[in-house]
Amino acid sequence: MLESLEGQCQCGKVHYRVQGVSAALFVCHCLECQRQSASAFGMALWINDAKLQLLSGELNQWVRATPSGQQMLCRFCHTCGTRLFHQIKGQNQLSIKPGTLNEPRQLQPIAHIWTKSKQDWISIPPNMLQYPENPPAFDTLFAAWEAQHKDQNT
Repeated sequence: MLESLEGQCQCGKVHYRVQGVSAALFVCHCLECQRQSASAFGMALWINDAKLQLLSGELNQWVRATPSGQQMLCRFCHTCGTRLFHQIKGQNQLSIKPGTLNEPRQLQPIAHIWTKSKQDWISIPPNMLQYPENPPAFDTLFAAWEAQHKDQNT
């Protein structure tokens, strides 16, 4: 189902709209996400066939290599530095930082990844999908997300 999500950066200069189909929301405990978020973990909401529209403001970006050798575009507010999006070069799947959404409360993650790097004080519910690193394939996460949304829409 096509969705339209809106959000903004911390200072409010960048407002955005993303249209597409959500594929998964997960928590990542890798050290990169901990550094980027300046917190214990990062979160990612993957959107397929994403169409990004900036409603106001401007984005800066930098590129970093992923552990698999791909190039990841990291986009952030030019003024306050809030990270808003990640995207692997050449892919049409956009990763939104869900804390920047105007309505993030309805979203619930379906998995925790890179748990071997998680902070010791974090407890993950036993029924939640979890992986010590990246999952071997993200298909299981996509299927769990789809099942969760079918349950919510019935």
